[in-house]
Amino acid sequence: MKLPGGRAAKRIVLETVGWVLVVAGVAALVLPGPGLLMIAAGLVILSQEYEWAERRVEPIKRRALRGAAESVETNARVTMSTAFALALLACGVLWLWSPAQPGWWPLPDWLWLPGGRPTGVTQVASGFIALGLIAWSFRRYRIRGERPPE
Repeated sequence: MKLPGGRAAKRIVLETVGWVLVVAGVAALVLPGPGLLMIAAGLVILSQEYEWAERRVEPIKRRALRGAAESVETNARVTMSTAFALALLACGVLWLWSPAQPGWWPLPDWLWLPGGRPTGVTQVASGFIALGLIAWSFRRYRIRGERPPE
């Protein structure tokens, strides 16, 4: 059974979620967070309603898959990517733990762990997302041997 106005409600929800992801992604380009990933996710959602978004999704998808394949081409790249993801995760845990400013800190107090717990949450989330993407890429391109799009 279809509800009256169901199509309009779906469109409103899709547009709202899509635009929120795009705007949050743009903000995350300068703030801690997976900005490009959020912009891409927002465009995928908006592509269900808008042709202009659909035209932009395919090139982004191609470049993202090519980048994922290149990121796991060598053991050194896998190691470095994993190390940076773990470092990001560790920084996020530090932000969440929020220890007192050490005595050796030469800068003003407000520069010690700026952003507080919200910054820590986004760093931890970004670290887990990065580790998940590394594992996905490794499995797809190194274990299964799939070829990235040209």
